[in-house]
Amino acid sequence: MLDYDDIVAAHERIRSGVVETGCPPSFALATRADGRFHLKAEFRQRTGSFKDRGSLHKLLRLDSAAREAGVIAASAGNHAQALAYHAARLGIACTIVMPDHAPLIKVANTRGYGARVIQTGETLSDGLVLVDRLADEEGLTPVHAFDDLDVMAGQGTIGLEILEQVPDVTTVIVPVGGGGMISGIATAVKARRPGARIIGVEAAASPGARESLAAGRPVHLESSDTLADGIAVKRIGDLTFPHIEALVDDVVLIAEEQITRAIFFLLESEKVVVEGGGAVSVAAVLEGKVDLGPSDVTVCILSGGNIDMNVVSRVIDRALWADGRLARLAVVVRDRPGYLNEVTALVAIEGANVLHIEHTRAFGDISVGKVGIELTIETRGPDHIATIVAKLRELGHRVDELS
Repeated sequence: MLDYDDIVAAHERIRSGVVETGCPPSFALATRADGRFHLKAEFRQRTGSFKDRGSLHKLLRLDSAAREAGVIAASAGNHAQALAYHAARLGIACTIVMPDHAPLIKVANTRGYGARVIQTGETLSDGLVLVDRLADEEGLTPVHAFDDLDVMAGQGTIGLEILEQVPDVTTVIVPVGGGGMISGIATAVKARRPGARIIGVEAAASPGARESLAAGRPVHLESSDTLADGIAVKRIGDLTFPHIEALVDDVVLIAEEQITRAIFFLLESEKVVVEGGGAVSVAAVLEGKVDLGPSDVTVCILSGGNIDMNVVSRVIDRALWADGRLARLAVVVRDRPGYLNEVTALVAIEGANVLHIEHTRAFGDISVGKVGIELTIETRGPDHIATIVAKLRELGHRVDELS
């Protein structure tokens, strides 16, 4: 088991090579739940996630022979980039095994940091077979993404910084994948503030820690696709499990739509771009998953910001639909000159914006002499949509709101 002194020693070793990330207050969250809130900005690390800490600490703990031979790891994203970056900085050869379907930007970044990248298999489990073989054949040192005491100690330095930045913290909410980060943070925080609560958050599609706690041992789960891909693992660690069992007060689950809302909330209210796995801590607050009172001082860990911009675009659109600020209306009018203009003019008068319009006479449920108009409009919310629909119906048009 880790202890507090392990975390302190790790902090001294890595402090010159990682970013001491900020932990500013979140006034927006304070309007949505009780107490005071701070956001620990681990997405500000050099490679965009907390993984810099554990990867660097592991590399610094290698003996000279291991450094000379090089390291190897299996990863599809944040661990790969962090290990590649810091290995290059230290002059250590690095091999990363990534799945065939790993995001191109993450493959490119990992290669850009100087690593040898080998893509193979459908899953990380397929890659681990190659890692074991190459480690034996080439004398490489495997660096596990989370199930390693040196890696866990490095991640635990987040907890030391929180204790300095928010000394009256009462609750720390931490994303959970394999459990390395929450194990380290819990070890640090509980040593100095034993009454503080440590709350883990998992994607409901990948509830490895929750299921393992229920079973009393690490269990293997087949994860579903999730927006929080950075914390989707099939099995938490053998080393991380006892730390979670002993030190973590609760583990809660967050659904996919709730993750989407949290990413959007952070974009709109905090002006920060955070990946799905990094946003689940905020999702837990927004969705009322954690019992908080007026006297609570809560720190949410924003663990990473490596999200594809195409995904960000889809998140924005989906959140705007869910929030009622985008809507699609199907309007049936008489097929006469001026009716299309009547519809669009009413939308404009009511203060909405037409983003897309399409009309057709070919709908099977529209009689001859009528035309269907499909509008995508930008509005102020559900009440605004209801007003527009009512006004269009007052003009005698059939109107349906499309999902």
